[in-house]
Order: sequence, then structure tokens, then C-alpha cells
Amino acid sequence: MRQAHYPVGLVVDVTYPMFNVTLHLEAENRLRFVIPDGPYAHEETVTIEVVGLSNNRFAVSWQEESQSTVVNIQDFDAGIVHSYATLPNGAFLRNKGTMTVRSNASAVSDHSPRRNRQLVHDAMVTLFQKHDAAAVDRFYAPEYLQHNPMIPQGRDALRTLVENLDKSVYYEPGMIVAEGDLVAIHGRIRGWAAEPQVVIDLFRVSQGRLAEHWDVLQNMVPSVSAPMFDPKEAT
Repeated sequence: MRQAHYPVGLVVDVTYPMFNVTLHLEAENRLRFVIPDGPYAHEETVTIEVVGLSNNRFAVSWQEESQSTVVNIQDFDAGIVHSYATLPNGAFLRNKGTMTVRSNASAVSDHSPRRNRQLVHDAMVTLFQKHDAAAVDRFYAPEYLQHNPMIPQGRDALRTLVENLDKSVYYEPGMIVAEGDLVAIHGRIRGWAAEPQVVIDLFRVSQGRLAEHWDVLQNMVPSVSAPMFDPKEAT
């Protein structure tokens, strides 16, 4: 398994029951937090220690100028932060908040399987089920690299391909496997060839977009043992 990296560069809004805070993940050892209002309103840049707990889940600890100590369990896959803070007066605060990554982050981690899985699913459905060619720029990187020799290189070529798809082309997503910056999706596509095909698409994600693509296609045939594709596998 690839080692998950702390997503330096992200700007994260966290909503707790009693207050909101914005976390600027400036470096592997530095974080700036902004609590804009309320009883805990404060802004400070702190030195942090980050310990990876599992893929995209980190324990992040720091001490503030006031001598308050904070430990965050930041789960970027689940979009949840558990916060444990001891205040200078000895009060102990436990909070659970929801995390939202701002779109204007200076850098985007490509090691969030949950986010990358959704990106690939939405891209495949939007382009090859809904035939929305205008979405290509939203999902695919400008330097998009295509390894299928039957499809021309680049994002513009992909947009043209989708614009000219026959109405019979229809993609059904199946199981998705993600690790690090790679995502594999198993699906079925009708109308691409004379017979329905089962396809495995492999994508590399970079800066929150699909940057590279490989695929393998196989014509569907009746199976007496196990089906080649079952839409229920996606659940």
C-alpha cells in the first residue's frame, strides 16, 4: 500500500457544534487556524506534529501561545475531525466536526481514495452515460495522457470524442478500487462496439483531476458460473 501523505496546501473548513474554524495546512510541521467569531475567536500559526494513523487519517497535535494544547484526529476520507483541547484553565473540550475542503486550496492531495473514487465515478457517468462533453475540463487535467492507442491524445480530443458519441452509448459503473493516486473502475458499456463490453479503466489523479488513463475491454459472453458484470457490485 502506498504511504499516505499529509495534504499540505489544503485549506479546510471545519464545522463544530459550537464554532467554525478554517485550517490552513501550510507545511508538514506548520498549521494556521482561524476561528472568525464566537467565544473562541482566534487566529494563530502553530508548530504541529503529524502522525499517520492510516490511509488519509492523521493525528495532529500542537500547543498554542495561550498554553492550550490541541489534538486533532483528521480523517480526510470520512470528512470528519475529532478535536481534543485542554484550555489554560484546565477545561477539557471534546468536539466532532465535519470537514469541507475549499476549492481554492493551493495544493490538493491525490491520496484520498474516497475523494478520488467519487471523481472517477462522476467523470465516467457524466461523459459516457450523460454525454456531457462540456464537463471534460472540470474532470480532466490539461496535460491528460491517454494510453488507449485508438483514442487521440489530450483533453480536446476527449471532448470531441464525447461530442460525437452515438446516442446508444451507455456506461454502467461497477466496483471501484482506489489506492493512493490511482483508481480502477469496473464497468459495462453498450453502444461502444457491436456487442456490450466489460471494461476496466485505470486512472491516475493529479491536483484533483484525471491526469492519465489506461483501459482493457472485453466483449460480454454468457457465463454459466459467474457473471462478467453485475450492477449490484457497485454497492
